[in-house]
Amino acid sequence: MKIQKALFTSGTTGFFFDDQAAIKKGAAQDGFVYTGKTITDGFDQIRQTGECVSVLLVLDNGQVAQGDCAAVQYSGTGGRDPLFLAGRYIPFMQKHVQPILEGLELGSFRHLAEQFDSMQVEGKPLHTAIRYGISQALLDAVAKAKNMLMAEVIADEYGLPVIPDRVPVFAQSGDDRYNNVDKMILKKADVLPHALINHVDSKLGPKGELLSEYVGWLAKRIKALRTDIAYNPSLHIDVYGTIGLIFDNDPAKVAAYLMSLEPFAAGFDLYIEGPVDVGHRERQVEALAAVKKELERIGSQVKIVADEWCNTKEDVILFTDAKSCHMVQIKTPDLGSIHNTVESVLYCRQNGMEAYQGGTCNETDLSAKACVHAAIAARAERMLAKPGMGFDEGYMIVNNEMERTLALLRAKR
Repeated sequence: MKIQKALFTSGTTGFFFDDQAAIKKGAAQDGFVYTGKTITDGFDQIRQTGECVSVLLVLDNGQVAQGDCAAVQYSGTGGRDPLFLAGRYIPFMQKHVQPILEGLELGSFRHLAEQFDSMQVEGKPLHTAIRYGISQALLDAVAKAKNMLMAEVIADEYGLPVIPDRVPVFAQSGDDRYNNVDKMILKKADVLPHALINHVDSKLGPKGELLSEYVGWLAKRIKALRTDIAYNPSLHIDVYGTIGLIFDNDPAKVAAYLMSLEPFAAGFDLYIEGPVDVGHRERQVEALAAVKKELERIGSQVKIVADEWCNTKEDVILFTDAKSCHMVQIKTPDLGSIHNTVESVLYCRQNGMEAYQGGTCNETDLSAKACVHAAIAARAERMLAKPGMGFDEGYMIVNNEMERTLALLRAKR
């Protein structure tokens, strides 16, 4: 089977692009928007509309395969590709990508994905968002051509067993970190709440006191609202390097503070994502490793998660080989083609690192569904409920796609 026609359309994502550097510098929030000057190249506003490019592949039997090119909320920082705007990149894709897609024989998804992931135009690789969306559409196309589920295609091509079991779903709250937690508990999210602790004064506290209070509230709220005593979600909070800011990135002080959170967590497993951000990949590996070593020395049970500066498959390998943390976030849009996500999860599993198949609130329903299939096939420790910051919508998309897929896999058995 071949691709007869490739079409590209502009669309909106589940959230917005945010200039992280400007927010970290203290940009004031005015309602939903931020005021002040932008810092990151490409931004016209500190918060601006999230955009995507939908890829439609019309197959020669009339079926249509789909994928969405999307980029992370905090584009242009932490070593990531620049802002992805549909008006800029659709003409580029029509000129350079469309002619290669049309007439393409649908054989191995992996080989096709690798072809576009390594493609260069004028000596530069394609934007990660383009590689991400094209690979989703190719995975969908190969699955349709072979009458298989996308998870089955991945498992087949990587020689993996098909395991029809849930992957724990990690829910994120956005700034509504109290009301959304109630929703998460009622719907029994496996991991919660992310919490978006990206500002010292208003969210972490100058001495970390606001986060301590919040962790304590989380534990009490779970126990108060759960209807099943067996419901024991993991707590996973992203702090965007702010703990490092209040302790000058001193590993001993950071670790001591993290350990101080344990009594507040009241027995729930606690993961802290991005405790420090030193602004450089190799130094970030060293900084996280120093915090992890100190946590082990003082006997803390808190686990740390790599996020900033761990963007590509090569980065995942680097952070994993250095044993710099307990878990890495595999930020699916930042890795380009989705086959890199699969291979990153597998590398983590083979090397004793917990794999969090993440991504961004700034994705779409299509990219989230494709990621469900990747997580089921590769068996990530957890995957992000996405897109959006409202919890319900992203959780519905990921949870329901997972349950549908598992039901079909079990029926085939």
